[in-house]
Amino acid sequence: MKCLIAGVLLGLAVLVVSLLATGIGFLMSLVLGIVVAILLTIVLRMVLCVDSDAVGATRVSDTTASSSAPVSPAQSSVPASESAAPAREPQVDRAPDPDPEPEPQVDSTPEPERVAEAPPQTPEPEQQADEAGEAVQPAALQAARDGGPDDLKKIKGIGPKLEQLLHSLGIYHYDQIAAWGSAEVAWMDDNLQGFRGRVTRDDWVAQARRLAAGDETEFSRKVDDGDVY
Repeated sequence: MKCLIAGVLLGLAVLVVSLLATGIGFLMSLVLGIVVAILLTIVLRMVLCVDSDAVGATRVSDTTASSSAPVSPAQSSVPASESAAPAREPQVDRAPDPDPEPEPQVDSTPEPERVAEAPPQTPEPEQQADEAGEAVQPAALQAARDGGPDDLKKIKGIGPKLEQLLHSLGIYHYDQIAAWGSAEVAWMDDNLQGFRGRVTRDDWVAQARRLAAGDETEFSRKVDDGDVY
């Protein structure tokens, strides 16, 4: 079919060319186009269309042969002996009956008598305060030792008013302040009215230890020179 269409188209092309280029009549151009179309159609069918038709017929025949091939009996059938064989039930081994459990024996040993535990001893209030890390009032003196009180104003942070307040609390000497622990410092920081937190802020304990050992501090030298009070 493709070769026939190609021949007709080429014949029409020859007809048009002959009318425009050669100037011969329409009738002669029509005859020439028909002859050229017939000849080209025959040539194309012999050269091109025969090969393509043969290839298509070969493919069609191969497809038909493969689809119509019989199935082998060995592949499509299952031996009757295998399909008809009945399934055997598995044999279950019965476990022997368990031995009866022995009866539990009652322990006739008498329970030991419980000894009453002694109640825990309550620690003293001061010991409880130390263990809990709470504030503890420092040890106080009724009066200054022989020789009179130390000049507590040599400790930075202690002025004349605060020195009098410490005397009222029984604090007169450097070694008393030097012996304070964290609990005593906490108590003094909380109970110095108007001067709370001064002990920790100015580090009285470290200054008192140096002064109790006979050393001087930079602030104590200013006090001795009269530059402070």
